[in-house]
Amino acid sequence: MRISELYKKNRRSLSFEIYPPKKDSELQNIDETLKVLCELDPDFISVTFGAGGSLNSNKTIEIAKNIKKNYGIEPVVHLTSLHYDKAEIDSFAKDLREAGIENILALRGDKTPNAEEKNDFRHASDLTYYLRSKYDFCVLGACYPECHPESPDKISDIRGLKAKVEAGAEVLISQLFFENEKFYDLCEHCKIAGIDVPVIPGIMPVINASQIKRMLSLCNATFPGRFDRIIKRYEDNKAALFDAGMSYALSQIIDLIADGIPGIHLYTMNNPLVARRICDGIRNII
Repeated sequence: MRISELYKKNRRSLSFEIYPPKKDSELQNIDETLKVLCELDPDFISVTFGAGGSLNSNKTIEIAKNIKKNYGIEPVVHLTSLHYDKAEIDSFAKDLREAGIENILALRGDKTPNAEEKNDFRHASDLTYYLRSKYDFCVLGACYPECHPESPDKISDIRGLKAKVEAGAEVLISQLFFENEKFYDLCEHCKIAGIDVPVIPGIMPVINASQIKRMLSLCNATFPGRFDRIIKRYEDNKAALFDAGMSYALSQIIDLIADGIPGIHLYTMNNPLVARRICDGIRNII
């Protein structure tokens, strides 16, 4: 099923993101995680992609095949482009097509000092256009509620996002954010710019203080003062931070649903307890 079809049915989606384990020995753990996540009946599960040349890229595709074949849930495969040429992207696309996987989240990918950058796809919009012009995938794109870290300003960021949609992106999924007004501002800017595809908010519950600090630097997200106080108060109490982080995420999601957003994309951090707690909290409102 093409993910874009979900939003033509005028229903709200629920989806999860997972990442491939770094070690082969941990693959069994991801299968246990998938069992719990799929019991929650998400509309799709996205699987992140390893950096250029990483073996995680192969794990990504294998996990996506497992999700579709053994659990009957639609996978969305993250596919990065900065470290790959057309022939390599064609190889990935062939593998996905043969597995019956129809949905790709097209990304530029992070710059890494140990991976060679190639010139075929300098932007996610280049990869999006290539995939849509050559294959019959449903291509999704990423967006940043508070501007891509490398964009000089919001106007440039929205122009880049519009180029991505014009290249063929059918659905946008946002990076994490902790102030809903940032997401609402993004949606308003998209509307003004004529970007009319579904924009799905990405929510990451904070259950690990050190992890979230690293993610903030990558995603250019603002840490609101009231949440900063929660982290400082409970960062040395794992159970208390988990409860506080989940409560904060639930309050975000409830507000977003009340505003009429088309779906929720949950960054699970491969923790099925996170997904279950969120689903229990919104069972009667989503």
